[in-house]
Amino acid sequence: MGHLALDSESLHGRLLFAIPKKGRLHEKCLELLAGADIQFRRHNRLDVALVQNHPDIALVFLPAADIPSFVGKGNVDLGITGRDVILEAQMESYVTEVLPLGFGRCKLQVQVPERGAIRTVDDLAGKRVVTSFEVLAAKHFAAVDERLGLVGEQRTQIEYVGGSVEAACALGLADGIVDLVESGDTMRAAGLHAIDTVLPTEAVLIRSRAAKSAAHARIIDKIHARVRGVIAAREYVVCEYNIPRASLAVAAAVTPGRRAPTVSPLDAVNGEEWIAISAMVRKEEVADTMDRLTEVGAEDILIFNLDNCRV
Repeated sequence: MGHLALDSESLHGRLLFAIPKKGRLHEKCLELLAGADIQFRRHNRLDVALVQNHPDIALVFLPAADIPSFVGKGNVDLGITGRDVILEAQMESYVTEVLPLGFGRCKLQVQVPERGAIRTVDDLAGKRVVTSFEVLAAKHFAAVDERLGLVGEQRTQIEYVGGSVEAACALGLADGIVDLVESGDTMRAAGLHAIDTVLPTEAVLIRSRAAKSAAHARIIDKIHARVRGVIAAREYVVCEYNIPRASLAVAAAVTPGRRAPTVSPLDAVNGEEWIAISAMVRKEEVADTMDRLTEVGAEDILIFNLDNCRV
């Protein structure tokens, strides 16, 4: 845990929040903390940083693979890591997933040489598979072996490799691999392609199931609310428009909002009663939503970006 012991006195009573210290999730986590207004200064690459504007919180920077164990055992209260890492560490019974975070999305997949004879996971069963996800790969292929009736030495051989897993087939170390795939570029460059998916994964906010003080529970609730707001602000915009009250039902069907649209009365126009509607809309659906609103008679359709929110 690096330099945590050096700051043990200043950490007394603080909620400890574990953040990946490097790797694919680190930068996204820093952006999330900034959006949630959790301000800190990490001195000289130390593994602990006190939160400057929240004296009851401290950040602990750990390898992502270690975070489920630290949270599950109650050494730290809250953490961000990949769902795949939690399952690989077999800590799902010791941590509670508070919130999926919408970044770090990828798939843990079975990959084999594109030009080889192996085309399905059944073809690979009983052969050699290299992975850094030994637990998840073993569980996945145990089910395949059982379905195919493979026993004893016939069963799939799972071997652990810590890095450069994609090179195992080319080096003759394996017939297939199990590894995380984001864009797939690395695998294609290595001449591999996917034949099965073990699980989809993404970054998640987790908390310890170990009993904590009521004060810590309130802090966790505050962090949860802030993080949810940051995520919602990234995924949604506010859509406002005017429409005749007679068209409220059809308009609400187009923009139902997260819970319900906000409806405000307007002055009558040429004897017809109008209303203003405001609703949150997913960013990727904005153009289609505006088209549909125009079709049902909406006017003055405006889109506003969100800096932050509470949902």
